[in-house]
Amino acid sequence: MKLIDEAYLRAARIPAGTKEYFVPEGTVVTPLAKEYLIARKIELVVGKTAINTETMTVKSLPQSGPKRFIDAATGQNLPNKPEHMTHLHDNFLVPKTHPRIVFRGKLDSLEAKIIELQIEAKGCGKDELSQCLQEALCYVRAVLAAEVNEKELQEGTLFGYDSDGLRKISHNIKEAFGFDHPVPSADKGIIAARLNTLRTQVRECELAAVAAFGNDRTDIVRALNRLSSGIYILFCREIAGRNERGTHERNRN
Repeated sequence: MKLIDEAYLRAARIPAGTKEYFVPEGTVVTPLAKEYLIARKIELVVGKTAINTETMTVKSLPQSGPKRFIDAATGQNLPNKPEHMTHLHDNFLVPKTHPRIVFRGKLDSLEAKIIELQIEAKGCGKDELSQCLQEALCYVRAVLAAEVNEKELQEGTLFGYDSDGLRKISHNIKEAFGFDHPVPSADKGIIAARLNTLRTQVRECELAAVAAFGNDRTDIVRALNRLSSGIYILFCREIAGRNERGTHERNRN
């Protein structure tokens, strides 16, 4: 799935007088990108082939020389990458404050915290939890890869649950664990506290995704929502003293 945002359109340098902008089926066009086209009185056409696609395509620039990079906001060619800018995709540069770059930074921080807790869990002899955190780490990296490569994120399982299973368990804690939704507190221990912190950081990533994409990457937002549910389940498992995959299901049978 290809994503087209306002920065992409600016970098495309659509010729003056263009009346239609053609995109293939399945392309995600952000609200700001649509506003950009409307302001220029250009009709967005989905699912048809442009007669002259060369006018709608930005070719890759050479790996060296005076036109090595493109300022995604202005379309200006840059021989070097300014320190305040970074890659959005390919050789398109945006400020490091760009919402998508902020989102990537949140995911980077989340990965770091997962690894820290994974080490701590293993040091406490909680191997099952450490394995679950490794699964969470791979999950976050899949989200990042889908965003960077502008491809649709395929739904999978997490901690043995599909998307519906994660949602069901996280909304029915008493049925699953025998107690009401727990309130985080110091007496629940350091691992539970860190799992709760991890849950809040997933939520921060989710909010950053919404800020970056609005309603255009529901696959990513949904995945982060489910990851939050998954971490909450790990938190509840820790409180229950049985933090391993599927333990509560086995105990109920």
